[in-house]
Amino acid sequence: MKRQLIDQRHASLKLPSAVPVPEVVAYAGEEASRRYIEYFTARIRNASTRDAYLRAVNRFLYWCASLGIELADIEPIVVATYIEQLTDQYAAPTVKQHLAAIRMMCDYLVTGHIIQFNPASAVRGPKHSVKKGKTPVLSTEEARQLIDGIDTSTIIGLRDRALIGVMLFSFARISAALQMNVDDFFPQGRRMWLRLHEKNGKYHEVPVHHTLEDYLDDYLSASGIDAERRSALFRTVGNHRTLTPNRMHRSDALRMIKRQAKNSGLPDAICCHSWRATGITAYLSHGGSLENAMNIACHSSATTTKLYDRTSDDVSLDEIERIRI
Repeated sequence: MKRQLIDQRHASLKLPSAVPVPEVVAYAGEEASRRYIEYFTARIRNASTRDAYLRAVNRFLYWCASLGIELADIEPIVVATYIEQLTDQYAAPTVKQHLAAIRMMCDYLVTGHIIQFNPASAVRGPKHSVKKGKTPVLSTEEARQLIDGIDTSTIIGLRDRALIGVMLFSFARISAALQMNVDDFFPQGRRMWLRLHEKNGKYHEVPVHHTLEDYLDDYLSASGIDAERRSALFRTVGNHRTLTPNRMHRSDALRMIKRQAKNSGLPDAICCHSWRATGITAYLSHGGSLENAMNIACHSSATTTKLYDRTSDDVSLDEIERIRI
């Protein structure tokens, strides 16, 4: 009966079915359901943020439902209890993200006059301080080993090498790289440039490294998509091992990275972000400045860029080896 009620109210709203309404919100009335769906479909534009916040908020609301807590009865102590339980299960950054998602959602319900106050505003998450990122970084030799091990006799191999090259030589986020179209690889002056699709609809243009230019030229020449200027640059592969018109998803790219790492005998902890971190580390270790690395990576703060820098690792190891007993 509960499920039927939720489905009926959701259908009456005539809004995207991709955003199911939790029963705690559905029982609060049609306007609460509308406000909830509106937040995730109209307020949050970034797909990655939307997915993460939707999972976080729904997890909390389903937890409330399991305890018989209605939307209007959610108080700071309820949110604090939930966050405390999360702290025992997840790392601090994950818990803080969940709290931020709950807090922002409640703010939206307050401004829509669905609830009277934000019960999450007074709740504090776990403390978390980071001086060094946890993303696995490849050495120059490991990166070269993986790239050289890619079978470039196939269109799949040429695509994989080109995508890895974009992340490595332009410090691109995987989401920015996958949103590129064919015409985002373009000439400007005497050089080729990349136009990366960053967060919040921003574009970031960087000159193309000569090695990456070769990778992209080989891929476009073999694929025959260079004339399809407004279409996806990095595409999925169909049943006949040929490119489809469909754009690759982050999960496709991650599977590709894992597969190539396994083929090269490298740890399976390597992820898409490893190439961004590897590129920044290689740049800084060869005399590049932190300020320029920040600009290339499109970071708003040098502190963020510094998290990707692992050039101090070798220095620390050398110093540790001085302990001789």
